[in-house]
Amino acid sequence: MANKNRVNVGLVGIGFMGWIHSLAYRRSQVADLVAFATKDPKKQAGDWRGIQGNFGPPGEQISLDGLDVADSLEALVKLPNVDCIDICLPPHLHVEAAVYAMEHGKDVLIEKPVALTLDGCKRIQETAKKTGQLALVAHVLPYMGPFAYATELVRSGKFGAPIGGYFKRVISDPTWIPDFYQADKVGGPLVDLHVHDLHWIQLLFGRPKRTQAVGRMHGSVAKYVHVVYEFDSPDIAVSSSSGVIDGPGRPFTHAFELHLQDATVHFEFAAHSDTAESIPLKVITRDGQVLRPELPEADDIDAFQAEIDEMAHSVLSRTSAPRLSLQHAAGAVELALDIQSQLVASRR
Repeated sequence: MANKNRVNVGLVGIGFMGWIHSLAYRRSQVADLVAFATKDPKKQAGDWRGIQGNFGPPGEQISLDGLDVADSLEALVKLPNVDCIDICLPPHLHVEAAVYAMEHGKDVLIEKPVALTLDGCKRIQETAKKTGQLALVAHVLPYMGPFAYATELVRSGKFGAPIGGYFKRVISDPTWIPDFYQADKVGGPLVDLHVHDLHWIQLLFGRPKRTQAVGRMHGSVAKYVHVVYEFDSPDIAVSSSSGVIDGPGRPFTHAFELHLQDATVHFEFAAHSDTAESIPLKVITRDGQVLRPELPEADDIDAFQAEIDEMAHSVLSRTSAPRLSLQHAAGAVELALDIQSQLVASRR
């Protein structure tokens, strides 16, 4: 690593998440995007104007100054100035890309979900152990304002240990995501969407020992679920709701109520076709106070910058940050698949 204070990154997968990550690199003070790989000739020439997602700015014509352009992952990992490969490929390509990059001496940052199967998760874990390379997973939720605040509150112990909560993440049918309900391509609502909360629940409470789920199916994958989580401690009570509703007028909502020994933390947000509404973050203390923390102003890219910065610090220190932990990310996939198997079994 030429500059021990910065990390050079090669990005593979120039779609929506690749575009969002590239914007985060523009702001980072510790990570530099120095190369990218794509098979699309227009994107190789810097024409990213066709990229559009459900948040953030649309793609644009980018400058190629200072960027190496590759036409494949194989070419990208050969670049000697690249320390880490940022994998924003479609989910079903994550495993092969991560394994290949690590086997060729590169650390990896893998967009969530880390894999679509338990075997895929194990392959990445085994390759990281064998090669000594870092495999970090980009779960952005605990870097987002209210979620980041609650994560730090738990870490600090200011209001005692977490003892329970309720977590919600619901969308309308994401018709803009091809193959969304394909278990072997995107994974469906549990693996693609609820995996955020399954990851965060582990970060807050540790690994649940058992789940109980009810819900609706879309073919062979879960569409909408209610889940209750059981932990080693009988005093921890956690539940969640997540999935797809047939109502395009409310394309997205997420919320949480986190119970600590001496306080409750509450936040809700819902986007509608004509507006967005929220219940701002509050901390309700045991003695009756209602605290309204002032969060720093942030836009759609700030959480991704924080995630990218923590990736760089992890690479420089050779130690994975908890929020980027491969163990938590693989555990979230395992939980999602277990919940889905419960719903499948209930219909036999």
